Amino acid sequence: MKEKSLDQSFSDSRELDGSFDPLTGHPPSSQSKKAIKQRFLKLLPCCRPSSTPTVSQCNLEDDFELSTVCHRPEDLEKLQELTRFTKKELQVLYRGFKNECPSGVVNEDTFKLIYSQFFPQGDSSTYAHFLFEAFDTNKNGSVSFEDFVTGLSIILRGSINDRLGWAFNLYDLDKDGCITKEEMMYVMRSIYDMMGKYTYPCLHADTPREHVESFFKKMDRNNDGVVTIEEFIESCRKDDNIMQSMQLFDSII
Repeated sequence: MKEKSLDQSFSDSRELDGSFDPLTGHPPSSQSKKAIKQRFLKLLPCCRPSSTPTVSQCNLEDDFELSTVCHRPEDLEKLQELTRFTKKELQVLYRGFKNECPSGVVNEDTFKLIYSQFFPQGDSSTYAHFLFEAFDTNKNGSVSFEDFVTGLSIILRGSINDRLGWAFNLYDLDKDGCITKEEMMYVMRSIYDMMGKYTYPCLHADTPREHVESFFKKMDRNNDGVVTIEEFIESCRKDDNIMQSMQLFDSII
């Protein structure tokens, strides 16, 4: 028997409450788990619950959606094997994705546009570029639903080492297996640019560099000027604040 695709299973889905927040490298320690839940989904492209159609609307528009989707995702069963999401969770995520991206994929410009709406006080374009590249694992200039839920599964359902590995990959801009101070500076500056000057009224120009120096002092164990994934994971696992931040993503959906 032919396996049902997500399109064919679409009308069986139900809406979920809650929202997500992406990894920025600096989860605010003052934010509660509830606040993280309320923001996370809104900050990821193609999954904003406020614009998600109702089940009845989905049934009525199903034929139209099938005719407009250019990229069809893998079978539902295959995506369940590739991720740690249930069938119902995948259906809900897919509904939101198709609502925002009827072509079945999102390019970098659209990704940046959606992301910028949640950081109007700053410039999120550079950080959104880094985040887009982390999701675009095939390096084809677009993020499909498979790319999206695979990355999301690691962030939300992966082991601590899986999540830290994903974060490491975000900072390892040239993908050579280590993080340099220059790479960390690019990402750190993009985070401050994204948050905007009003978020940090006392911010001075040297703050990003100070954070980078502090990062390397803790993690560059052999003082060779780069941080390997082993050093990164080992240091993060010994940091209580980082571990608490990672746990905020547990049971979000």
